[in-house]
Amino acid sequence: MPIALFASLTAHPEQRTALEQALRQMVDASRREPGNLRYDLFVRGDDAATFDLFELYADEAAVAAHRASAHYQAFREQIGDWLAAPVEVRSAAALDLAPFNT
Repeated sequence: MPIALFASLTAHPEQRTALEQALRQMVDASRREPGNLRYDLFVRGDDAATFDLFELYADEAAVAAHRASAHYQAFREQIGDWLAAPVEVRSAAALDLAPFNT
């Protein structure tokens, strides 16, 4: 059963650009992971310093592999001082997904 993750990251204003660049690199690397079905980046319209990620994985093993990946570990180490608040992550099991465009 696919697993969805919803993550929110808020940068200190002076670190907003650096966080966006690091997130764009994460998007690129994460989309290439086996078991990753989606990895989408959004910026909030009412708060340009807050980014939201929608991640979709084939299963829990794919989530675990993502979190163990070198690019994820490096990202987490890199962004620590850039954040104005702790990263917020929620997970959900998919119940009804639209078909994927292939």
